[in-house]
Amino acid sequence: MSKVILIVTDSMGVGAMPDAAAYGDAGADTFGHIRENKKDLHVPNLRKLGIGNIEGVSFSDLAVPSPAGAFGKMAEISKGKDTITGHWEIAGIYTDTPFRTYPDGFPESFIREFEKAIGREVIGNYPASGTEIIELLGPEHEATGKPIVYTSADSVFQIAANIEVIPLKELYRICEEARRLLVGDVACGRVIARPYVIENGKRVRTSDRKDYAVSPPEETVLDKVSGAGKTVYAIGKIRDIFNGQGVTEAVHTDNNMDGVDKTVEAIKKDFDGFVFTNLVDFDSQYGHRRDPEGYGRCIEEFDSRIPEIISALRHDDILMICADHGNDPVHSGFDHTREYVPLLVYGDSVTAGTDLGTRKTFADVGATVADILGAEPAAIGESFKEVILK
Repeated sequence: MSKVILIVTDSMGVGAMPDAAAYGDAGADTFGHIRENKKDLHVPNLRKLGIGNIEGVSFSDLAVPSPAGAFGKMAEISKGKDTITGHWEIAGIYTDTPFRTYPDGFPESFIREFEKAIGREVIGNYPASGTEIIELLGPEHEATGKPIVYTSADSVFQIAANIEVIPLKELYRICEEARRLLVGDVACGRVIARPYVIENGKRVRTSDRKDYAVSPPEETVLDKVSGAGKTVYAIGKIRDIFNGQGVTEAVHTDNNMDGVDKTVEAIKKDFDGFVFTNLVDFDSQYGHRRDPEGYGRCIEEFDSRIPEIISALRHDDILMICADHGNDPVHSGFDHTREYVPLLVYGDSVTAGTDLGTRKTFADVGATVADILGAEPAAIGESFKEVILK
């Protein structure tokens, strides 16, 4: 039994792409700026795998003489810098037309239709930080029962509610109505349930977030691997991102460390296939909140778990670590940034020290997963299996 384990360190970019200025992201460098702000950043295991050896990164002082893994970085060819676009490209889909965004909020005609469908008025309907808007509009929501609607630079329709006011089941129903309506001229990439509670006088978002994404427009590597009779084990928000398409088993996670726990558990399970994990805290807890110190601690926490992940691998298993976009915590605004993402590969059968260079597309990861597992490739991507295997 062999597995490919892919861990997406959500938003951990490694430097602006050549077209970053077109996205308002010139100079973005998520990992590099975290390194600048947290000079004592302790990431011995990422260093061993070769993160500092990646060509052209600003943190080459982290390079080691003999990396234990293969290393490189990847460019995104799809238009956009959001979660769905990045993950879909990893899995072999090129997105030519970016998902529509709503910098001025959603059209009033849609909001009226949505309110009619859910039987409630809403408040908000503008781009905002999720943690800030629940503090600002929370009192009104809690007094009136009107859910809080907001968006961001991504194609998202987010609905926040205190679960003491709108129970979780009802919040999910409201989100399902939004997903049903957000098509055609008001198409939107994701509807996101954002439940929160009040703890010690502060509004705190819970781990019961749920994403309602559109389905991929064509088959991905998930479909190819599951179609070949192998397991596709989705951890964290992976199932939501692909709307369940191609997934054979899925587990929810509460946070990054729970995601690592469940990844280790999946590695130890007796199946042949693909373990696909998203660790979202980098992005949601620190990138969007523009907290470089916290982001740095989050990277360190993940780094400390890498030996445990590696020790769970069997002889034929291969571990890959990458990201889906950037979210530079010292960049302006509070949204994703258009960046290269790291690519680290490790396993007993991987030739240590292999420089994978700059891959033309995130889809090279998906192509390699399919190649290793003996599945048909998706529409785009070039496998690097023959480059890394001994």
